[in-house]
Amino acid sequence: MAEQSAAASEQRSQPVERGGVPTPPLRPGGYDPADYAAIVVRSAGEVGVSPLLVMTVLHNEAYKPHHPLLERLWQWWKPGASFGVANMHRAAFEQVRRTHGLSGRWQDLRDEPAFAVHVAALHLKDLDGSLPKRHVARYTRDELLALGYNAGERNMRAFARGVPPGPMARSYLRRFRDYRSQAAVALADSGRPRDAMTG
Repeated sequence: MAEQSAAASEQRSQPVERGGVPTPPLRPGGYDPADYAAIVVRSAGEVGVSPLLVMTVLHNEAYKPHHPLLERLWQWWKPGASFGVANMHRAAFEQVRRTHGLSGRWQDLRDEPAFAVHVAALHLKDLDGSLPKRHVARYTRDELLALGYNAGERNMRAFARGVPPGPMARSYLRRFRDYRSQAAVALADSGRPRDAMTG
């Protein structure tokens, strides 16, 4: 009986495939952004952004469980919570939805990881379009785009001019830099050539 219960628990913790796309596992700690590397490569290619940027953002946003049930519970407790494997807030989603004429809803981000990744790639592309070509040398373009993803477009533009980020944005940037090599490995393991992963 205990063996059956352990087996059932293990089965529930494994990612569930929906249309070939895994749903994040229910068990905390079982989520791996690398499961979405192929989706990242496809969405980044369609949108025209660096897959390494998108993959690193997914790693940075993996600090909480992303199973749809857990996200529903989290939203019940905190209505303004962010959704999906890319952890997007409603205001950012609505802006992307209007700009690109998306038919999906914000709530779909929690249930459809491929949609969440695609919307994140579109948002990063939009941020790239609003970022000045010249910026302070202490940040790479991808670092500024990641800061924009986290702190918003206005703050990103301020950081690009040299305004120092606050403690939360600095922490986000530090993690982004730390996850860069892990994201590159995830993309390489998905079959993408390493020389195509610069960003």
